[in-house]
Amino acid sequence: MTDQRGGADLQEQIGALILGDYEGAGNLTEADHLALVARTGAAEQASQQLQRRAVAAARSAGVSWAALGRELGMTRQAVQQRFGGRAEEDVPDSQERWLGPVTAFDEMGELDLAGRMGWRTVGVDWLRHRMLRTNTQWEHRRVLWTRPSHLYEAEGWEVGCRAFPWLYLVRNLHRAPEPAAAAESA
Repeated sequence: MTDQRGGADLQEQIGALILGDYEGAGNLTEADHLALVARTGAAEQASQQLQRRAVAAARSAGVSWAALGRELGMTRQAVQQRFGGRAEEDVPDSQERWLGPVTAFDEMGELDLAGRMGWRTVGVDWLRHRMLRTNTQWEHRRVLWTRPSHLYEAEGWEVGCRAFPWLYLVRNLHRAPEPAAAAESA
């Protein structure tokens, strides 16, 4: 794997770091090999978590799925499927959280409240929304998914997440978030 920005071979550099430039790498014991497997597994998990956070940060800054796809060598749909609508276990990160349980009857009120406090929906799972904290307020809208999703993206709206038969649209209001107490009393 070569660094796209013209640097040295990234895979070899990481391998040397993991092996610790061990001179006798060809004479590793079984325990050494197992330790190497454990280290590379931990490195892979850390790298995946870092990539998820980088994509979430790029999305909250307004980077399109298409631009992310070009950067990652994937289609827009593949990037959005991998990073946008994934329902995964809770991440111990104060910038992401789950909102729920919510139903079709109360979720829009909850999304409105969360949006005023700077949270936007980025994913959906059974009775809950994956929320990302930002430094602006967000407006949320739920629409019936009856046409290609890009046709809903007008007047500042973008697809926050999909949950057939719904599309959840979000729009940045470019206002500072309200404090939690003010948003809850409104």
